[in-house]
Amino acid sequence: MKNTVTLVLILLLSYNGNCAKILGVFTAPGPSHYLLGSTLMKALAEKGHDVTVISAFGEKEPPKTKGTYRDIVATEVLENRKEMMKQREMNMFDQADANPFISTFFFGYMMPKMMEPALRNAEVQKLLHSDEKFDVVIVEQFMNNAEKALATHFGAPLVVVSALGANFWLNTLVGNSAPPSYIPMVVTDYSAPMTFCERLLNSLLFVVTDVYFNLVVYPAENEIIKKNIPNGPDLFDVLYNASIVLVNSHPSLNQPVPYVPNMIEVGGFHVTPPKKLPQDLQEFLDNAKDGVIYFSMGSNLKSADFPPEKRDAILRTFSKLKEQVLWKWEEDVLPGQPKNVKLSKWLPQQSILAHPNVKLFITHGGLLSTTETVYHGVPILTIPIFGDQKLNAKGAVNNGFGLMLSYNEITEESFTERIQEILNNPKYRNNAKKRSETFHDRQVSPMETAIYWIEYVIRHKGAPHLRVAALDLPWYKYYLLDVIGFLVSVSSVIAFISYYSIRAVCRKICNKRKTKKLKQK
Repeated sequence: MKNTVTLVLILLLSYNGNCAKILGVFTAPGPSHYLLGSTLMKALAEKGHDVTVISAFGEKEPPKTKGTYRDIVATEVLENRKEMMKQREMNMFDQADANPFISTFFFGYMMPKMMEPALRNAEVQKLLHSDEKFDVVIVEQFMNNAEKALATHFGAPLVVVSALGANFWLNTLVGNSAPPSYIPMVVTDYSAPMTFCERLLNSLLFVVTDVYFNLVVYPAENEIIKKNIPNGPDLFDVLYNASIVLVNSHPSLNQPVPYVPNMIEVGGFHVTPPKKLPQDLQEFLDNAKDGVIYFSMGSNLKSADFPPEKRDAILRTFSKLKEQVLWKWEEDVLPGQPKNVKLSKWLPQQSILAHPNVKLFITHGGLLSTTETVYHGVPILTIPIFGDQKLNAKGAVNNGFGLMLSYNEITEESFTERIQEILNNPKYRNNAKKRSETFHDRQVSPMETAIYWIEYVIRHKGAPHLRVAALDLPWYKYYLLDVIGFLVSVSSVIAFISYYSIRAVCRKICNKRKTKKLKQK
């Protein structure tokens, strides 16, 4: 009996020694963003850590894990988003033609306002006024820099999760090199190598965004900290303080770019093994002898919001196909629905893409959807609307596993042409399979990588040795403006002295010649 008690005590002590208290903050009002955060936090809880998650969604049922999992759901975020959209009478498809400069101003203005209600939530405020401490705070990077102050408030290292690959919003905060000469801004559809005009516009957008953030966005986020966090620090004391950044990218998906030591690629960490499909879906996919086209515009966009002329063009195209079509349609009825089209308001996307009969994925080109199609080796046709979707769509085209169709170019003819090209040309599926092989060829899974580095930060108390010196330099030193100014000044002085010295010598020589001529006369 004594030995048993001793063993139990040893096990408990061992468990507590490896268990950390982790706070995750994923308040973006988009289901795809929450999917990333919740997948990571549930994996940490399954590892035995005690996890608290602040989000706009929450879990319907508490996950069964080795550690604890506590949800704090800020419903105010979704209510605020809905009200803001209603006031501006916004349809997300209206963003398809948005100018990149306008998109930048839009995101910079909207996102902090959308996420501030999370900090005002009663349960969040209760947590902020408690004596609770955490070993690490994990915050998603999506124009919500004010939430990074939670790490300072709780005296914990900060881990940042980027739902996108390396981008302007992230690179400047960790001192990562991102020359606009070959790294496109996230709201563009450029890809390397860029034309002269693209490099010109990309560089202008880089400068305008940097100025806009420093003069408008960051001060607004600083005010959010002061209003909602007790004894809140200044934004600029936390803005560049991330111990590590988990970047949702991978060479199979993204353009190769530089990364500083504390940027860790974990692209695809949200992808899970396919689960058993509902019987009706399983039978639909199994019985599709000519294959299946899967069509989904993601979680923020709704296919039901397509204007009638676009919807009818799509339906006429589908009605001519021998393939079956599985369409995520958010309403009960689809006027003019062809016999080969099956509808559902929700579909288990990852499990569907894993089915061998799926021949094509028609998508908005969101990064999670693009990641999942590469994981399963399915070619895509993208209809990008906003954000990084155009950039992802261009990447699929450049890498040969998909085509892109602009929203404004959707007609029966253009839609049919691209679908038939992908279905009948084996290069798209072959390239998708090659990309999938590259995606899977890793030493360890992306989730294992993410968990390792989070625990690394906890073990090393923030891992300050990974921080690059660039973060401690003022902007004029970072861009060597002081050195350039010095060299220009020295060169100017040398040129000035040389000019007047040569001029004086020349005058002296001329004067001697004149004197000599006068003597000869």
